[in-house]
Amino acid sequence: MALAIRDVREHDLDSVLALNNAAGPGVLPIDTARLRVLFDEAAYFRVAEVDGHIGGFLIALTPGADYDSPNFAWFKARMPDFVYIDRIVVARPYRGHGLGRVFYADVQSFAEVRSPVLTCEVFLDPRDDVSVLFHGTYGFREEGQQTLPNGHRVSLLGKELCSYAWVRETYLQAGARQLPAQPWLAGREHGRAARTRAAAAF
Repeated sequence: MALAIRDVREHDLDSVLALNNAAGPGVLPIDTARLRVLFDEAAYFRVAEVDGHIGGFLIALTPGADYDSPNFAWFKARMPDFVYIDRIVVARPYRGHGLGRVFYADVQSFAEVRSPVLTCEVFLDPRDDVSVLFHGTYGFREEGQQTLPNGHRVSLLGKELCSYAWVRETYLQAGARQLPAQPWLAGREHGRAARTRAAAAF
């Protein structure tokens, strides 16, 4: 099995939308317009390409994103800096093979050089025990709970990224005040920003 984790491309969005809306009750359905907002605003939006097919994706945002999720808003009201995992989906044929942990390792590598905490939520009503256990064993702890407008109760989770303090002191507050110019440290070129630059070139 050939696996690659890479930034989403615009032509992937139809596949991403289909995967999202077939994921089941643990992932809220979205429409094309909502996905476009995420494409434009997400700091991290990567897909798993498995043997040439999109086998999953993970989307994460930082506090500056223009996004109206109540869970994202909960963290913005309480934390000055974080990376928020909005959703992760793994296609059914690839579940149970560790792809979720591959995504979480990748998004943590992205987050820990940018933020002190990685955040997300899990459903408590209806309770998603697989997700609760996964996040608990990955080092997340509950920061609070809230009930969504649709009546579902969620647990808001955070994971402290201990290495961020060192990265901040070594690279972000001294010298060049930026991360080294290495491909694995590069941030995503957001869809909206990329289109703005392309339009300005003409």
